[in-house]
Amino acid sequence: MDEPPSNIQLIYISNLSEDVWPFISDMSDNKARSLEIEENANLSDRDLFSLAGMDNIFVVLPHPADNEFVDYYRKLFGSRNVHVTTPSRHTGETCKDVLNDPKLLSTIKTIVAQNPKVGLSSYSTSPQFFELAAALRTINPNLSLPDSPELEESWTVNFYGSKSGFRQLSQQSLAEEPDFKMSEGMISSDIDNTAKIASNMYSHNGGIVLKTNKGHSGAGLLIFRPGDIPNDYPSCYQTIMKKLKEEAYWSKFPIVIEKYVDPSTIGGGFPNIEFKIAKNGRVNFLYYCGMRVTKQGVFNGVEINDSVLSDKVTAQIMDLGFFIGEQLASHGYRGYYDVDFIAAKNGQLYVTESNVRRTGGTHVYHTALALFGKDFLYDAYTLSNNAYSISQNANLRFSDLYQRFAPILYNHRTKEGLVITSANLLKQDKFGYVISAKTKSQALKIEAQMESLLSSS
Repeated sequence: MDEPPSNIQLIYISNLSEDVWPFISDMSDNKARSLEIEENANLSDRDLFSLAGMDNIFVVLPHPADNEFVDYYRKLFGSRNVHVTTPSRHTGETCKDVLNDPKLLSTIKTIVAQNPKVGLSSYSTSPQFFELAAALRTINPNLSLPDSPELEESWTVNFYGSKSGFRQLSQQSLAEEPDFKMSEGMISSDIDNTAKIASNMYSHNGGIVLKTNKGHSGAGLLIFRPGDIPNDYPSCYQTIMKKLKEEAYWSKFPIVIEKYVDPSTIGGGFPNIEFKIAKNGRVNFLYYCGMRVTKQGVFNGVEINDSVLSDKVTAQIMDLGFFIGEQLASHGYRGYYDVDFIAAKNGQLYVTESNVRRTGGTHVYHTALALFGKDFLYDAYTLSNNAYSISQNANLRFSDLYQRFAPILYNHRTKEGLVITSANLLKQDKFGYVISAKTKSQALKIEAQMESLLSSS
């Protein structure tokens, strides 16, 4: 990039891996760690869609985006003055990669100097993000962080975004908000004690869930359902201990041990709700949805529509979501957060965790908002998949997907169809998509057509 672009209103850094960098750094398997960093980097081009419809943006991705994919994005939303670039070196810490790239850093500093009202935003408000913000504020002390807390309140991100911190908030809030219930559980600080507690719970309850303090996409999560492992205490202890020793991160961070909840699938999966806390502290509701989650606990995508959840569940998660937001806001947190739930077969609705950042559904929300307006919850049924697997060694490019999906791509006239939201994942034989239609049955029909077109030669 020879000349810094003019009239930029927002600089956006896609830094998915930074959200869980301590966790990634302590993964024992070097290959698994590299794969985690690579997948996060390839997934990052979907972040364009969390800026859907915005003009005058400068986006830094960890990997270069496909030029045709970026043109497709611009045309879909009619976005103007959209610039996408990448640091010269990729380590997984995108904000640090920017700081260590003299040319890119100089470009961003020029943008900040020439545009006094420019904002700096990111996927996650990480310590690396604040390092970058501090460097840019030497150029413009008034640089805005529209989707983040300030440095002195940054502790809220890791505390309330962690499994142990969020459980503490639940325990502190039960008297004031009785619906803030989590599955029966404890927090442990070492793997030996964890294995002992977990074995005792499994022997008595028949199922347990172990969570490292801040895992990602199913990593750092162990689910032992009834019958999965030996029920007698000595064998159970040995089995769990062996599993915990396989990864170094289990020894580095607090571990949450929870009683297994037999889920009742509602809303296309598990209920979820997302909000955003404005700079003035106001808690704003964005959307509710059903999360599409695999049996192993891996998040795939969401389903968004007013009909996804019952009125009773919607009212309950709305009230609780606002309550949690008020607690976060009172401690200075600003930006996106969501609340995940699990509906038990006994009829109880349990809270599982909160992601204190943009989420795997934020880009779906912004896409639906840009395409359908503020009534998207009622005017469209929207579903997504963040990393749909295709045939191994398919060697497809974005242009191949675009041509193959031409009959079902989103149509502004009919207001239905498929939107391709991640093309870089094709390097790993995956891609991301969002589908919108007037009804659930039509959305699922389009998804089935997509699968059929993929399988055709």
